[in-house]
Amino acid sequence: MTLHYEDTLERLDRILKALRPEPAPGEDGEEDALEGFPVLIVGLGNPGPEYARNRHNVGFRVVDVFAQAHQMVFRRILHQALIAEGRLAGQRVILAKPQTFMNLSGRSVRPLVSYYRVPLDRVLVVYDDMDLPLGTIRLRPRGSPGGHNGMKSIVQALGTIDFPRLRIGIGRPPGHMNPADYVLQDFRPDEEEILEGVLHRASQAIRTFIEEGLEAAMNRFNAQPAMQPMGKTGE
Repeated sequence: MTLHYEDTLERLDRILKALRPEPAPGEDGEEDALEGFPVLIVGLGNPGPEYARNRHNVGFRVVDVFAQAHQMVFRRILHQALIAEGRLAGQRVILAKPQTFMNLSGRSVRPLVSYYRVPLDRVLVVYDDMDLPLGTIRLRPRGSPGGHNGMKSIVQALGTIDFPRLRIGIGRPPGHMNPADYVLQDFRPDEEEILEGVLHRASQAIRTFIEEGLEAAMNRFNAQPAMQPMGKTGE
C-alpha cells in the first residue's frame, strides 16, 4: 500500500514537471544560490479529500489561504510534499504540505529543510492545537510537541524543538470524546464561521513572520483576542 502511494506521487510529480515551462535564463540556478536563505512554511494535515475539512487539517488550510493571497500555486511534489514557491519582501518563500499523513510528517520536513538549506529559525510549522480555544492563534519560537503526533514526528526527525511554530486553536473535545476521533471530525458550521477569520489572521501572521521576523509577529498576533462568530463580537 505504501509503495503504491509513493509511486503515485512520483508519477504525479513527473506529470507536473512536464506541464511547467522551462525557467528563463537567470531565473534558476546560480542566481538562487546568491539570494540568501529561503523561508519554509509547512502546513500540517492529512492528504485526501476525506480529510480536507477535518480539524486536524487546519494547517493545510492556513497555507492554502496564504498561497491564494500571494498568487502561489502548488505545482510540484518534492520529498513527499506538495510545494509552492514565490517571493515576498525580496525573499524566496517555499510553502509545503507533507503528503505522508500526519504521523509521519518528519519524513517530509527533514529532507525539505536539507534540500532548501533552510536555517531552522526560518522554518515555520503551522498546525492544530487542542490546548488553544477555537478562534485563537499563537506563535512560539520553540516548544515540546505535546500530544500532537505530526509535531512529534518533526521534532524527532530534526532532533530539536528549537524551530518556530504557529498553533491554530481547535478547542478540546466535548465530554469524554477520544481526542483522536475529535481531530478527525469536520468543523461544525458554527465553527467554520469562526475559522474563516482565523485562517486569514494566520495568513497575515505568516506574512509578518516573513517580512518582519518572529518577534514582531508574536507581538502583533499573540495579543489579539480569540475570533468570534459574526454578530457576536459586541461591536
